[in-house]
Amino acid sequence: MIESDEKSVLLSWASQLSHTFRMPAFFLLAGIFAAMLLQRDGDRGDRLGPREAFEAAAARALQRVPENPAAAACADSIRAAFELPFDAAVRAERDRFLVLVKDDRSKALRHVFFAERAVAHVPGLPKGTRGREVARAAVIGAGTMGGGIAMCFANAGIPVTLIETEQQALERGLQRIAGNYATSVQRGSLAAEVRNRRLGRIEGRIGLEHAAGADLVVEAVFEDLALKQQIFGTLDSIAKPGAVLATNTSYLDVDAIAGATRRPEAVLGMHFFSPANVMKLLEVVRGAGTAPGTLATAIELGRRLGKVPVVVGVCHGFVGNRMLARRTAQAERLLLEGASPQAVDAALVAFGFRMGPFAMADLAGLDIGWRIRKATGKTAPVADALCEAGRLGQKTGKGYYDYGGGGRQGAPDPAVQALIEAASARLGIARRSIDADEITERLIFPMIDEGARILEEGIAARPGDIDVVWLHGYNWPAWRGGPMFHGEQLGAARIAQRLEQHAAHSGDASLHPSAALSRLAREGQGFSSLSEAAA
Repeated sequence: MIESDEKSVLLSWASQLSHTFRMPAFFLLAGIFAAMLLQRDGDRGDRLGPREAFEAAAARALQRVPENPAAAACADSIRAAFELPFDAAVRAERDRFLVLVKDDRSKALRHVFFAERAVAHVPGLPKGTRGREVARAAVIGAGTMGGGIAMCFANAGIPVTLIETEQQALERGLQRIAGNYATSVQRGSLAAEVRNRRLGRIEGRIGLEHAAGADLVVEAVFEDLALKQQIFGTLDSIAKPGAVLATNTSYLDVDAIAGATRRPEAVLGMHFFSPANVMKLLEVVRGAGTAPGTLATAIELGRRLGKVPVVVGVCHGFVGNRMLARRTAQAERLLLEGASPQAVDAALVAFGFRMGPFAMADLAGLDIGWRIRKATGKTAPVADALCEAGRLGQKTGKGYYDYGGGGRQGAPDPAVQALIEAASARLGIARRSIDADEITERLIFPMIDEGARILEEGIAARPGDIDVVWLHGYNWPAWRGGPMFHGEQLGAARIAQRLEQHAAHSGDASLHPSAALSRLAREGQGFSSLSEAAA
C-alpha cells in the first residue's frame, strides 16, 4: 500500500506538470492514478474505483482535446492499471511516454517551458540591479485599457489613483471596473469581500496633479504622440523624484515620449494587453535613456502583477504588434484575392488559434485599427469600407460577420462578400480560389520573416522571447511553441522558398523574404544566430 506522504509527493508532482504542460485534467489524473498504480497488485482494482466511471470521465476529457496525443496516452496508461499486472502496466506507460517525448508537440512545450524562464535574464541589465519599491501607483486614462491596468494594481494589493480630465469619463471608467468585478463575483471566481477590498484600493481623481504621490505612473490615453508628449511634459513637473513614468503605447516611439521630459532615465514603455486585468503578457519597452533601476522596477512590478514581462526595444509596434501587422496585411490581401473571411478564420483556427483574425477584429472593434490607420496615413480597402459603412464589429451588430441574433457567434453576410468583391474590382485584382494551405502560410510565414528582422535589429534578445510574446499576448497555440520555434522546425530555407513562390503567384511584393531570412536560408543557420549577431 502506498503511504500518504508518498501520495502527497506524487500529487504535488502531478500539479507541477499540469502547470508546466498546460494539461491540468490529464496530468493531474495521471499523477493520481500513478500513485494508485504503485500500490500492491492485490488491492489495486478496489482502489481504482468503478471502471465505468473512469471511462465516462475519460471520454468527456478526450472530447475536449481530441487532437492532443498526450491526452489519449494518459487515458490509456490509466486504463492499463485496470487491465494489466503491475509490471506490464508500468512498461506500457513508459512506452507511451517515450513515444510522446519524440512528438513535435512535446518538443514545443519543452521549448516554451525554458523560453518562459529565459526572458527573466535581460541582456545589458547589470547583475544585482534592484527595482524601486512601488507602494502607490497612478494610471492616466480611465478607458477600457486604463481601467484594466488599475485593476491589475488593485488585484496585487497596490493602491492606485485612476486619473481623468472629465468627471463623466472617470465615472464611466469606475463603473466599468465595478461591473467587471461584479461579473467575477456572479461567476463565483471572486468572493464579495475580496471584490470590496480591491475596489477600495482604486481612487478616482480629476487632474494630473493627483499623480504627485505615485511611485509609478502609467499613461494609458489613446495613441496620439503629441498628446502623450504633452502628458509626460506635465508629469515631469508633477511626479516626485525617483518615480517611474511608463507609457502604455502599443506602437509609438517611447524615446520621443521620453524626450518630452528632463528625466528620460525614468521613462519606459509598459505595454499591457487587452483586457489588461486578464492577459498575462507585459512588453517592457527599454528606451535609449532608460536607467537599469527603472527597467528592473518595471520587470519586478510586472511579476508582482501576475504578468510575464518581456523586455523589448523601441521600434514601431515593438515585437507583438509589429509582427501582427504583417499578418493583418496578408489577411486583408487574401480577401481581395478571393478568400472569404470565414475561410481565412477557419485556416487559422485549424492551425491552433482560438479565433481567426476577422472574428477577433469584430470582437475588439474595427474602429481601433481604423483610427490607427488614419493617424499613420495607411489604408485597408476592405476594413476601411466596413468602418465607413458603420460595421464596427460586435458592438454594432455587424462587422466582417453579422451578429443579428445578439450573440457572439457571427454569421457570414452576403453584403460583406459584395463589398469585398467591389474592392477587388476597384483595385483591378483578379479573384481566384485560395486553398487553406496557402492561407495558413501567408498568415504565418510573413510573421516569422518579421521575427527574423526583429532579431537582427536587436529589438528582441532571443527567438524564445518572441515566442513568449505571442504565447501570452496573442494566444499562439502553446503546442506549436511560438512563431520562431515553428519557423525553426520548418527551416528558414523552406519558409523563404514558399514566400518567394507566394510573392510571384499573388503579385504581392511584400511577401518577398527579408535579407535576414534569405541569409539564414542560404547559410543553413537558425534564428538564434541572428540574436547572437545583434548582441
